[in-house]
Amino acid sequence: GEGARGHIHPIGMPDGFRGAWKYDDPEAGRKYAEAVQVAIADLVAEGKPPAAFFAESIIGCGGQVVLPEGYLKNVYEHVRAAGGLCVADEVQVGFGRVGEKFWGFQLHDVEPDIVIIGKPIGNGHPMAAVVTTDEVAKSFENGMEFFSSFGGNPVSCAIGIAVMKVIREEGLQEHALEVGAYLMASLRQLQKKYKCIGDVRGNGLFIGIEFVKDRASLEPDEATCNYVVQNMRLQNKVMLSTDGPFHNVIKIKPPLYFDKGNADAVVRGIDALLAVLINDAIVVENLSHG
Repeated sequence: GEGARGHIHPIGMPDGFRGAWKYDDPEAGRKYAEAVQVAIADLVAEGKPPAAFFAESIIGCGGQVVLPEGYLKNVYEHVRAAGGLCVADEVQVGFGRVGEKFWGFQLHDVEPDIVIIGKPIGNGHPMAAVVTTDEVAKSFENGMEFFSSFGGNPVSCAIGIAVMKVIREEGLQEHALEVGAYLMASLRQLQKKYKCIGDVRGNGLFIGIEFVKDRASLEPDEATCNYVVQNMRLQNKVMLSTDGPFHNVIKIKPPLYFDKGNADAVVRGIDALLAVLINDAIVVENLSHG
């Protein structure tokens, strides 16, 4: 809660819904990447060239923000030109979840220097991994031994291999693509029906629904978002969560075996809750901080 340390420099999110350049702007990715280029130039001018650039391939806790086309490609070029490394965080979006590709960064036609992998690799078993290039790995050969007490644990390795085998043999990546597209289309029908749904976005089974009070001003509607999440749990036994800087985005990140029947149940539940909210004009108390 104390903010970033002095040597860490946060970059504004390339948000094509709420930011300066929208998703329908074909140059949005390049324009957002220019902010990174400027930040790098300022650091270089101060004699502090960047060590690395970290980014999720889809920004999860920031509100399920899909990176505009060309953003990562341009950013990686700027970072590498200044001698920095490019790090892809695949903890939430990796292992076929985005459907079209196995890794989220592949959606952007880039190749990171380091890939961070976490929770999904163990399907509940506590695991994480770092994948990197030979060049980066050899940089640790500097006289200090780098090790992990439980690194290479054979039980964990067997579990990780089994998880990847199931993903491949049961076609879960292809399943995520098909069911995710079906769910997105259904949610966009709800968006046409309810003005409080400002945006539906995502890839595969990594989807966000952003709630607004007004589609022109984009004023966040945290209360309605919270109302849906709470009552989907209480009335439908469906676990959803809120995310984003304004706590107004519902994150949908189900297990990869989530099917079209499950998708229909989620959409029906949200539809029924919003119908009650609109037709009865009920007052929704903000529960996010209670």
